[in-house]
Amino acid sequence: MTVVSVSMPEELVERIDAFAKEHGYTGRSEVVREASRNLLGEFEDKRLEDRDLMAVVTVIFDYETTSVEERMMGLRHDYEGLVVANFHSHVGSHYCMELFVLEGQLETISTFVGKIRATQDTLSVDYSVMPVDEFGPFASPE
Repeated sequence: MTVVSVSMPEELVERIDAFAKEHGYTGRSEVVREASRNLLGEFEDKRLEDRDLMAVVTVIFDYETTSVEERMMGLRHDYEGLVVANFHSHVGSHYCMELFVLEGQLETISTFVGKIRATQDTLSVDYSVMPVDEFGPFASPE
């Protein structure tokens, strides 16, 4: 097996070690391998390919980290054909929540979520994806 060196904050290493111990993993390498497989497989669902999709992406960050908010605004503009709605809210005493509603194809949504995840100082990134064609044809009111 190839050895890979990864830099991460000490707090994250401690959380990984505690998770490994609590859940019976042999060590942090096993946890990181499984997390990597899960992350890489998230957008490989063949059922979602070539379909019109809707996604909701929620990002939490410390309000004092203005670079995150600036990055979110930049992504909003870079992906204006994908982002159909954007909502910003203050959560608690220190945090901001950025919510994006997306409509598009799997590859573009995946790239957008990846860029958000790659943004330094985000505290949490959560999302859900669903095909919009599952709702069937909408009947027009008469």
